[in-house]
Amino acid sequence: MLSMKKIIERIKIGFSKIKKDYPVLLFYIIANIINAILLGIFSTGNFSIRALLFNIGYVLIMGSFSFLIKKKNRNIYYFLTSFYMIACCVVNVMYYNYYSSFVSVSLLATSVFVKDVGDAVMDMVIRPTDWIYLWEFIGLYIVIKKSHEVNEVKKNYFRKAILIGVISMGIGSGLPPYNAYSGLIKLWNRVSVVDSFGVYVYQLDDFVQSLKPTFNNIFGHDKALREVKEYYEENRTVQSVNDYSGIFKGKNVITIHAESLQAFTIGLSFNGQEVTPNLNKLVSKGMYFNNFYAQVGVGTSSDSEFTYATSLLPANNGTVFVNYFNNKYATIQKMMHDEGYYVFSMHGNVGDFWNRDTMHINMGYDKFYSRSSFVIDEEYGLGLSDESFFRQVVPMIKDISTSLNKPYYGTLITLTNHTPWRDTELFSDYDLTMTTEIDGEEVVRDYLEGTMMGNYIKSVNYMDKAIGQFISDMNDEGLLDNTVIVIYGDHDARLGKKQFNYMYNYDPVNDRLLTEDDPGYKEFNDYDYELSKKVPYIIWTKDMDKGMEIDTPMGMIDASVTLGNMLGVYNKYALGKDIMNISKSDGIVVFKDGSYITDKVYYSAKNGEVYTISNGVISDDYLKKNSEYADRIISVSYDIITYDLLKELD
Repeated sequence: MLSMKKIIERIKIGFSKIKKDYPVLLFYIIANIINAILLGIFSTGNFSIRALLFNIGYVLIMGSFSFLIKKKNRNIYYFLTSFYMIACCVVNVMYYNYYSSFVSVSLLATSVFVKDVGDAVMDMVIRPTDWIYLWEFIGLYIVIKKSHEVNEVKKNYFRKAILIGVISMGIGSGLPPYNAYSGLIKLWNRVSVVDSFGVYVYQLDDFVQSLKPTFNNIFGHDKALREVKEYYEENRTVQSVNDYSGIFKGKNVITIHAESLQAFTIGLSFNGQEVTPNLNKLVSKGMYFNNFYAQVGVGTSSDSEFTYATSLLPANNGTVFVNYFNNKYATIQKMMHDEGYYVFSMHGNVGDFWNRDTMHINMGYDKFYSRSSFVIDEEYGLGLSDESFFRQVVPMIKDISTSLNKPYYGTLITLTNHTPWRDTELFSDYDLTMTTEIDGEEVVRDYLEGTMMGNYIKSVNYMDKAIGQFISDMNDEGLLDNTVIVIYGDHDARLGKKQFNYMYNYDPVNDRLLTEDDPGYKEFNDYDYELSKKVPYIIWTKDMDKGMEIDTPMGMIDASVTLGNMLGVYNKYALGKDIMNISKSDGIVVFKDGSYITDKVYYSAKNGEVYTISNGVISDDYLKKNSEYADRIISVSYDIITYDLLKELD
């Protein structure tokens, strides 16, 4: 048996041999490992020995095939495989900038929508450091020009490189976290997979996972169906019976899907002027769910539409609207249709964006009024302005109300508040300067003027104005007397933590940011940032005269269940709960990566950390119970969507 000293000597000899005979390969291996490390640093900020060993193993195995290729074709192999690995790094770091997750092969079907949000991508996603990985191409070209590799095919070298790569991964697999393989198999938490196995193994795993829908009828279907049936047998739900059951039965419903509206803007003021005066009035009179979170994935707005309608979580691979649009779903739209309602949706964008023109019909809408139904007389951002949209919507709703002689359920999807909030001065004069006194004189600071946060706040102020005018116009036409207005923010605005820190810690006297050592400094850590992603959920009718705030933790999957009970309808396949039927301590918001929020904790599945929200001891049993619940909800939702199981459950 070889001693450690001899093993090290052999490694040195082997390294010298490779350096002399295969200098390009050596550079190729080192460069791709460095890029993988940079990906971790510039995305999650994490570095682990485990991921490093997997990256080394993967790159060694990729490089080993060069030993089977003659020199004249070997350089082509280096460039092609380097292009693939560089692309993994560039695309994933850009994707992480916006979604805090990593890209999936299954998202290629949605890439067509990028052209419509190109400005947002340029402003919020791409950073100069995202192109650093391209250094490898330059280095590879220089090394190829200056070096000369041997021409022979070396099958024994190939086998040895494969073996070393496997050993490297084997050593890595023996390091913590030991439960990482669950994430690799289920791929619910892509960040943890990259942190544990490296970006290259993640991308290979994602490719394999993306093939699952193709083989649904061959692999996994029977097991998934059995487990979903078991879930519903163990969790038989009945229609809620509480003080709110049926209070809106027979009333018309208008649901406003408010683009990128975050809850922190509700009640916010600058220079004595409210950001959302009209929404504030609705909150003061109606039902306001102030601890409400969207549960979106890569489908953002379309995910919110889907989750709101079905009380299922978004798809794990791709988006339901694009990848699973033809499946059977139980939706509040279908339930309202069965109650004799005319069900419609309206949006100022093109109908094929997020495949809405097809998916809305499958969801149960009788008609989708898209861009072609409107006069495009005023455009801001991605298209028709919210003011023009709402102005045109009112006579359309009046026509529906008078001509059909039946109640209606409508969804209105706003557009102007979509990123990147450019040219806000064209539609908002909201003042975001700050006046302070210095040496007895008033000094005006720009404060949030011209910042991304400032532009967002101005855009929200504009949307609030448009919604206020819509409600006023509806009232003037007599359309509010028997109508419920529902408003929800579809997802957070993807503002960075730095934007919040600037808003909360700006020092106008010295025109700088406060530091942790300064009096008046407000801490805004990573968990404050996650908790700030709440969106508003408001239910209001004209005859309400006393506001009601519900602070039970609540997700988008709970929204239509809660409203549905008020309307007298019931979705037996809902995974959400009627929030009016549970205590605050029973509320839980499950996110598709396995993270969750209760009234006591925020649990981050990305890093396994627990952030305490309320005072008190949090037991391991409490965390285990909620983690198991989150895993099961995710699994059941995933199986229903992936295997189209609802058609087999009726």
